[in-house]
Amino acid sequence: MEQFVNKVAESGIITLDLANYIPADDAVAAFDLKPYLFREMILKEKDNRAQLLTTDWQQFENKHTALFCSVDAIIPVWAYMLACTLLQPVAASVYFGTVAELKKHLVITGIQGIDVAEYADKRVVIKGCGDTPIPEAAYVTVTAQLRPVVKSLMYGEPCSTVPVYKKPAPPRAV
Repeated sequence: MEQFVNKVAESGIITLDLANYIPADDAVAAFDLKPYLFREMILKEKDNRAQLLTTDWQQFENKHTALFCSVDAIIPVWAYMLACTLLQPVAASVYFGTVAELKKHLVITGIQGIDVAEYADKRVVIKGCGDTPIPEAAYVTVTAQLRPVVKSLMYGEPCSTVPVYKKPAPPRAV
């Protein structure tokens, strides 16, 4: 009886799934200044401070929190700073921008924290198919992180890849 050989498994290719760097939805929160504005247009300092003091900050506990204003209003910089001073003691982190921008930031930060030494001189496939949308910036970041150390970098699945980078062979001694 003929035995089947899994050539992909024997190839030594390492698959890196960037979906592992996407934060879970329950790990991220949004703090929108819109409800703290008079008629959703004007920030009144006294009213804003009073409203902030009555906010239940525990809803942001241990969550990466996006701080933004979803309406086109003139928000003084100190208003963001004030909200941050109240968020920072309870939130895992505070990021100025939308939830989508925060998630992208967290993915990129996670990728930048990769220990590239474990990929040195390895053949690496960056997984390209999946149910979780991955921002393009994540692919660029992981390429910039790994290119200096890997033997080769590919995109896709181990059984069907697109070559992205291959380390040049060292020059032969003459």
